[in-house]
Amino acid sequence: MPDGATRFDTLPASPGIGYKPQHFKDLQDDPGPVEWIEIHAENYMGDGGRPLAQLRALSEKFALSVHGVGLSIGGEMPLDRDHLARLKKLCDWANPASFSEHLAWSTHDSEFLNDLLPLPYTEATLSRVADHISQVQDTIGRQMLLENPSSYLAFDESTLSETDFLAELTHRTSCGLLLDVNNVFISAKNLALSPRDYIDAYPVDAVGELHVGGHEEDSVGFNQPLLIDSHSRPVVDPVWDLLAYTLDRTGPKPVLVEWDNDVPDWPTLRAEADRAADVLAR
Repeated sequence: MPDGATRFDTLPASPGIGYKPQHFKDLQDDPGPVEWIEIHAENYMGDGGRPLAQLRALSEKFALSVHGVGLSIGGEMPLDRDHLARLKKLCDWANPASFSEHLAWSTHDSEFLNDLLPLPYTEATLSRVADHISQVQDTIGRQMLLENPSSYLAFDESTLSETDFLAELTHRTSCGLLLDVNNVFISAKNLALSPRDYIDAYPVDAVGELHVGGHEEDSVGFNQPLLIDSHSRPVVDPVWDLLAYTLDRTGPKPVLVEWDNDVPDWPTLRAEADRAADVLAR
């Protein structure tokens, strides 16, 4: 059905999963509560083949979210116009119900760093990120949702809180927000903050999606464990509790379960989607 035509204009306030090709048949035969899927844009920028064929088939049954990981929205360099052109082509073809990217940077000069790196929250950074968001939205002709990062350190030079920074971006660009609840939990634990205070300060009126995922602990020589956003294991109970707290503020929203590394079999992933459905039902 892609090529600009889709049955789904918005994501349902239901569980979604990050799509992996090994789950194609399972999704067709036994989706459980899953009503939408997310793909990483950079995996679908080719001109054809099995990835786009599978996506075409899935789009008959599931709403679609396209999630970018390579634009380097927070980078100091201009956005890569070739990458933007490929992204526009994909969005024109798939016509997703949602497009999102990260509040992070991943480029330096001509080098691409395979990571999503943090940035200081200053007026200069705010202006640059706002310009980049506007450029993306103007190019692809649709609203972008911006995802909060998982943080492992804080910058002394920051003059704005992360929630104020995000709120100002929505004001300047009319972008929406993707609230990653697991990232909130990771950042709060790593920086000794309150995750509920963060949610209380968050501009929830702009939220279009919620994400949860698994993380790992790494001692790395510190006095307390450092939480790492690995997307490689089940969601922990405190993150499910924080999701419930968040939904109390936002109302029902699309909730994505992310599991990108050490991808499990379908029954394991579906059990996570079932739990997301239980939290939404509350």
